[in-house]
Amino acid sequence: MPFTECAISTADGVKATDVAWLRQQRSEIDEEPVLFTRAPEICVEIFSPSNTPAEIDEKRALYFDAGATEVWICNLDGSITFFLDPDDEASTSALCPAFPDRIP
Repeated sequence: MPFTECAISTADGVKATDVAWLRQQRSEIDEEPVLFTRAPEICVEIFSPSNTPAEIDEKRALYFDAGATEVWICNLDGSITFFLDPDDEASTSALCPAFPDRIP
């Protein structure tokens, strides 16, 4: 189940990932407001000119620490970088291997 602007409780306070995907069985889906105490399975950050690489790296580490299975970074050129753990960059997603590595 996809979510946008998803609030996640992390070790550094609440962070909002741009897009997230999680299993529909997660109980947090029914809460108002939705605050994930365990990160969604996939957290996606969309790099913008106002982001710094250090900020994105920090969020990636926090999402994994909060329980994310994968973190995807959509870069300014439309390419997607898939991470399977904080420092393990992969060429494809393990959860969604058919997902393209570039957004046109």
